[in-house]
Amino acid sequence: MNFRPRQKEEPEINLIPFIDVLLVILIFLMLSTTYSKFTELQLRLPTADVQAQRDYPKEVLVSVDAEGGYTVNREPVAGRSMTNLASAIQASAKLGKDSVLIIYADAAARHQSVITVMEAARQVGLQQITFATQSSGGAASQ
Repeated sequence: MNFRPRQKEEPEINLIPFIDVLLVILIFLMLSTTYSKFTELQLRLPTADVQAQRDYPKEVLVSVDAEGGYTVNREPVAGRSMTNLASAIQASAKLGKDSVLIIYADAAARHQSVITVMEAARQVGLQQITFATQSSGGAASQ
């Protein structure tokens, strides 16, 4: 019988597999997390302060009202189709493709109405598009 005390082995914890598992879990959580709360942001759109409104002889003014109706250079467009709008823009573009399209959209207008104006301008060949903003004084400017 051997009554001599045995040498006690120190228990050893290997941390490398533990760290590997934690990194895999961290990567999985980072990739599977969705950020879908962007639609709940409260946005306040900017206003622009302009000294004087510029007047271009080659500008085409397109207004979009809250119901989605269009006017081109203060002339109402019959219907709400893109083809009617494109033909009205084509007739009002005095200098052809060098004309500047200025979109005056109502704050309550749908985005699709503004996109329709931009698409009609693309069909006509106008490449310079700008949006009118409201100055802090209340008058419309660009």
